[in-house]
Amino acid sequence: MIRAFIAGITIAVTAPLIGNFLVIRRFSLIADTLSHVALAGVAIGLLTGMQPLLATIVVTVIASIAIERLRTSKNIPGEAVLAMFLPGGLAISIVLLSLANGFNANLFSYLFGSITTVTENEVWFIVGLGIVTSATVVILYKKLLTSAFDEDSARVSGVPVKLVNNLLIILTAITVSLSMRVVGILLIGALMVIPVITAMQIGKSFLTSMILSVIFAAVSVAGGLLLSYYLNLPAGGAIVLLSLAMFGVIALFKKTIV
Repeated sequence: MIRAFIAGITIAVTAPLIGNFLVIRRFSLIADTLSHVALAGVAIGLLTGMQPLLATIVVTVIASIAIERLRTSKNIPGEAVLAMFLPGGLAISIVLLSLANGFNANLFSYLFGSITTVTENEVWFIVGLGIVTSATVVILYKKLLTSAFDEDSARVSGVPVKLVNNLLIILTAITVSLSMRVVGILLIGALMVIPVITAMQIGKSFLTSMILSVIFAAVSVAGGLLLSYYLNLPAGGAIVLLSLAMFGVIALFKKTIV
């Protein structure tokens, strides 16, 4: 449980930090798209004997760069690119899993999360990459924000938009890969988006919303882990349901005030 809390809180900080920029860019579905691609990474790991987390990071980073390249250089709408990669990643996963003798217990731990079985090495890996990701967001905060709101204005202001966008998409891929052991591949998008949407209901500025989203995510992860431990529930499902419950309460409270 100590390892679970360390890994969970790390993801609770990292996921909404990235999610805020994705939401305002109207690109939040990339988390779900990359989660399907991440399944292909897990399949490669199971098939080759490679560490699935490492294989997933490599595969999702390559896919994220390809998505950004198609979106910018080929003038293909972002949602169209995601619509191609989402089923494509799933199709590759199905083929690879059939070669790896289909579904097994290890695969289900990645699909639905198995945070209480995270190893010590995985915890250090998650924490290390989580720190790097969070530090990058803090250092490049203004550039990321400017590019997210208006790429043309950012270019005029001298912001290296292409580099910033590539960094954001790579950080998203890493965060998705790290999150799969916490909430599972099928629920990753929820942890990156729901706390952000919840925070935007009451945040007066982007920075305030970002801080609140991290707090909401941390409460969801901590509360979800406690619920899963005492009620014998799946940790990933409990975390996401708690996130949805907080959104419902805050949305209802805001409506009542208004």
